[in-house]
Amino acid sequence: MKRILARRALLPTGWAEDVLVTVRDGEIVEVTAGVPSPPAADLTAGIVIPGLTNAHSHAFQRALAGRTEHRSDADRDSFWTWRERMYELTGRLDPASLTAIARQAYAEMLAAGYTSVAEFHYLFRDPAGRDDADAMFEAVRRAAADCGIRLIYVPVLYERAGFDAATPEARQRRFTMDVERFLAHQERAAGSASGRVTVGIGAHSLRAVSESSLRRVAARAAASGAPLHVHIAEQRREVEDCLGATGSRPVRWLLDRFDVGEPWCLVHATHVDEAETRDLAASGAVVCLCPSTEGNLGDGLFPLERFLPAGGRIAIGSDSQVTINPFEELRWLEYGQRLRSESRNVTSVEDPHVGRELFRRVLAGGAQAAGAPRCGLAPGAPADLVVLDGEDPMLAGHGPATLLDALLFSGYRVPIEHVMVHGEWKVTGGRHVDRTRTARDFADALARLGLESP
Repeated sequence: MKRILARRALLPTGWAEDVLVTVRDGEIVEVTAGVPSPPAADLTAGIVIPGLTNAHSHAFQRALAGRTEHRSDADRDSFWTWRERMYELTGRLDPASLTAIARQAYAEMLAAGYTSVAEFHYLFRDPAGRDDADAMFEAVRRAAADCGIRLIYVPVLYERAGFDAATPEARQRRFTMDVERFLAHQERAAGSASGRVTVGIGAHSLRAVSESSLRRVAARAAASGAPLHVHIAEQRREVEDCLGATGSRPVRWLLDRFDVGEPWCLVHATHVDEAETRDLAASGAVVCLCPSTEGNLGDGLFPLERFLPAGGRIAIGSDSQVTINPFEELRWLEYGQRLRSESRNVTSVEDPHVGRELFRRVLAGGAQAAGAPRCGLAPGAPADLVVLDGEDPMLAGHGPATLLDALLFSGYRVPIEHVMVHGEWKVTGGRHVDRTRTARDFADALARLGLESP
């Protein structure tokens, strides 16, 4: 059993003073606010907040961060030219290199305040094109276990190159699997899940799967209770291709044909019209937004100023790993809307403070995307929490009203001292407990892959 005494803690009901959090077997068993005198505790903390879920991650892309920011020979760089570089990387990865790269990404997530990650995974074959799905899953699971992050493994079906291209391109051979083998892999993964690993299911995108296969994926999700994730409407070209092939925009096509609801996590949904925005909000599905990646790839801006007032639910993700910092993601989520609307404090729909509102929304939305029934600092929830340095200048003079605003808008380095996952300390003194070995193995993997800079 562990006991953490916090001078201030963010509970589901709001900020509370002098809070004692009791942890047993990876779960919060008791939370007591206003303790009259300081009891014996394993840790006395300044400020404690819940850990967040990174609801959309491609861990292997951590190896690409900073390596695609030079102009290509194309007339104009875009998501599609970036994708060629991503394909080059996937053509080299094996289980050992994936483990090292994912471990580095996950350790950075923990140090930044993410305590769970939904790994949107489609690396199912080895570089020669042979089936390697279970080995690559084991690589991701091993990386998560080594660094201590809670993993939501989301294998995703990838069948074809596009709406009108049934045969995948040679560069996509690492991703493809027919629906029968895919469902068998997902079932094996789900059967081996326990403790800090849960298993969802997904489809890469509407362009990459047939309607009949998506129905089978959705049926598996409904029968098993697994969260269902899918990329959708990230790029204008995807919308145009979907219109040309089906006569409908992607989100409209999905809403009209499937029972989209709370188990669904739609990733990006950048290009939606007003009716799609309204109906998507009404569905109860969560939209995972990845502002740093969407900005890096030039995707565009999701119409959050319309979505939130309509009752929309959101989560955030690090996606391509160009930024691994949930508070930076939230900052740019708000800043993008300010640039779009030429106004300020756009996302403060229910709370006048942007920081409080966004944190509350993505805490709940991330748990929904992860299929987690409980979240936050409350009895019965996982013991996943973040300890902040209450004396750090970033937080100086800030009380309950503005503490979360300060985390988003008054600096870059978030003053994280400790991070607990499943009742175990995985970050202490602001550093991951295995940072040195993880960084060394990551550098060695990059060298083996030929990714060292000249």
